[in-house]
Amino acid sequence: MNTLLDRFLRYVRIDTQSDPESATTPSTEKQWDLARLLALEMKQMGLSDVRLDEKAYLTATLPATTKAHVPVIGFISHFDTSPDFSGAGVNPRVISGYDGEGIELNAALGVVLSPSEFPEMLLYKGQTLVVTDGTTLLGADDKAGIAEILTAMEYLLAHPEIPHGTIRIGFTPDEEIGRGAHHFDVESFGAQWAYTVDGSQLGELEYENFNAAKARIKTHGKSVHPGYAKDKMVNALGVMRNLLAGLPSEEVPEKTSGREGFFHVHHLSGSVEEATADLLIRDHDRQSFENRKALLEDLVARYRETSGAGIALMLEDQYYNMQEKVLPVFPIVAVAERAMRAVGVTPIVKPIRGGTDGSQLSYMGLPCPNLFAGGHNFHGKYEFIALESMQKAVEVIVKICELTAAQPADSWKNKNA
Repeated sequence: MNTLLDRFLRYVRIDTQSDPESATTPSTEKQWDLARLLALEMKQMGLSDVRLDEKAYLTATLPATTKAHVPVIGFISHFDTSPDFSGAGVNPRVISGYDGEGIELNAALGVVLSPSEFPEMLLYKGQTLVVTDGTTLLGADDKAGIAEILTAMEYLLAHPEIPHGTIRIGFTPDEEIGRGAHHFDVESFGAQWAYTVDGSQLGELEYENFNAAKARIKTHGKSVHPGYAKDKMVNALGVMRNLLAGLPSEEVPEKTSGREGFFHVHHLSGSVEEATADLLIRDHDRQSFENRKALLEDLVARYRETSGAGIALMLEDQYYNMQEKVLPVFPIVAVAERAMRAVGVTPIVKPIRGGTDGSQLSYMGLPCPNLFAGGHNFHGKYEFIALESMQKAVEVIVKICELTAAQPADSWKNKNA
């Protein structure tokens, strides 16, 4: 576990925050810093076919140790961190033998990571936690996944007696801004299926995710002196307020869970003359997802006719529920579940209230269920991870490789699909 911890701490100290406003790939130059380090480490480790392409997609191969006909499988993680919170100057702190009490992350700022707010902390009493200093995110999403995959590959290299087929590894930029799979070369990756190691709590195993779209609404008004504005002013902010009020008030992230969808207004700005709102639209059910988009389009059309304001709508699908592509090959989920149980982890099979690279890759021809990486409270200063969960992720990856080699090559289709 010392090697795993050292590797993880080394990675999180490198700022790899992505930028949704950038048009380049990767969206930030600093993502190259970790990509190049990983490429070097993978070569030094003894992986073959290490390739870092011109867009910072990094792939490598662990050759098979068995001559039997075994499917080529892959493990994928992303090295960018969320633009929602600072990833610069990450200063991780290791808490050994966590006592179940609150952890003071930053005394000067009064930042405390407390089980009264985050009761899941108590799941890890007595274990080793890695936390932030209260001023940045940690970056376990998804540098934990990278550290776990490479530690598993290093273990398999050191233990050639463990039978496994050819294993492909892929690390991507810009997942946090929805572009991680955009330039992923599925054909050259050459895997029959893969697993993203990008989940949260120990035991999570996911093959359903949101259908997702993003929207930007712009309202254009007319500014007139407020003392003389009657029947003349068109307030772009007021029009935006009324339009957004037409969305269901209970169908928002803070009031939904499980498979319930939502509208999420995450950015709102403007003036009398012009206002902009950015929204996320999410739903697990495809028809409900289409209905949500139609509702927003209808609201815009109605206010465009009645408000006197110019209104523009940009609506763009981002990704779809991977379940449709995974169910026909459901044994790839079942083998991951068996691997977890074999190493003493209880599987937690549930839908993702979000998306991963795997959701897009599944529609590109590479089915990709999602495995836990172990972290909690991603994208903020309260992020933490238990080292023991990371170690279990390593064991699960190794066991998946071993069990895949032991299963007949013709058994990977869902006979009931």
